[in-house]
Amino acid sequence: MKMVIMDDFDLMLTSIQATSIERLQPPVEDSKNSMIRLLNVSVNIRRLVLSKGVRGNLKNKLANNVQRYRKEKGLTQEALAGQLGLTSQAVSKWENAQAMPDISLLPQLSQILEVSVDKLLGYAAYDNQVTIYEEEYQTSTYYWGTEPNSACYQVLELMPPTRPLRLLDIGCGEGKDAVFFARNGYDVTAFDVSDAGIDKARSLADKIGVKLKVLKADIMDFRLDSRFDILYSSGVLHYIKPEYRDEIFSNYKQFTNEGGMHVFNVFVQKPFIAPPPEKETNAYSWKSGELLQHYHDWLIHSSPEVIFDCNSSGIPHKHAMSKLIAQKV
Repeated sequence: MKMVIMDDFDLMLTSIQATSIERLQPPVEDSKNSMIRLLNVSVNIRRLVLSKGVRGNLKNKLANNVQRYRKEKGLTQEALAGQLGLTSQAVSKWENAQAMPDISLLPQLSQILEVSVDKLLGYAAYDNQVTIYEEEYQTSTYYWGTEPNSACYQVLELMPPTRPLRLLDIGCGEGKDAVFFARNGYDVTAFDVSDAGIDKARSLADKIGVKLKVLKADIMDFRLDSRFDILYSSGVLHYIKPEYRDEIFSNYKQFTNEGGMHVFNVFVQKPFIAPPPEKETNAYSWKSGELLQHYHDWLIHSSPEVIFDCNSSGIPHKHAMSKLIAQKV
């Protein structure tokens, strides 16, 4: 069996720059469509590299995603390698970030794993609407308003920006909290999966006159590779699948500076509270105390559980929510 690997990231970039329709070798019979797909792969990787400045990070993202989607399909490394006509050692090297697949293999790899090439590369791209709020965010008004969440004031009180502090807003929606933090002197990066939400976050930042770094990413795919002082998230963590929570929170904690803080909340199930009227197919349940368990080795400032009324869908209902403020010491 042949082994096709890419040991050097620069070699991959060189391959991309040299790629053209005439030179691409399609891995499947439909030559025209295959060539187009390969050219799109080339464009997507170039876009990813130029727009985000990623180098080694692309290799790590691809490694994590190949392993994740392979396991979700129930495939062993040997089984995946067999379908690609490679050795299992090649797949192992991809998943350990020791090598990258040849660019010509990416369309076939994405077909086997049933995920787009963009998502394999860590770039959030979807053919279908992935959040029920995408349409709501396309209106001129701000669905959640522009006033910050009360937790934002707690961040300001507990860790004021008396020195440069990097803050990440995970799932920023239309950006009201991220803009509040930027307005008060934090160095803010924010991401969301909604294109409309991202656009409105940028518009709000421009209107207020603050600097805000906003990017598109799925919370399931996003992993930190640089350090922050504060991680903040409100009403988003229920989109993390249970089997990935340990890994994702370990990543968040690893890339938090000493003395840094996490300010999170998450919806939790209660037997006496009916399910919310919104039908979200990609939302997953949390139990009381589950969020706190991820921070047994951190200083806990507060960890209350609250029940509140909500009318976000136009139908009055209740939510139960666990809140957490934890500090790395």
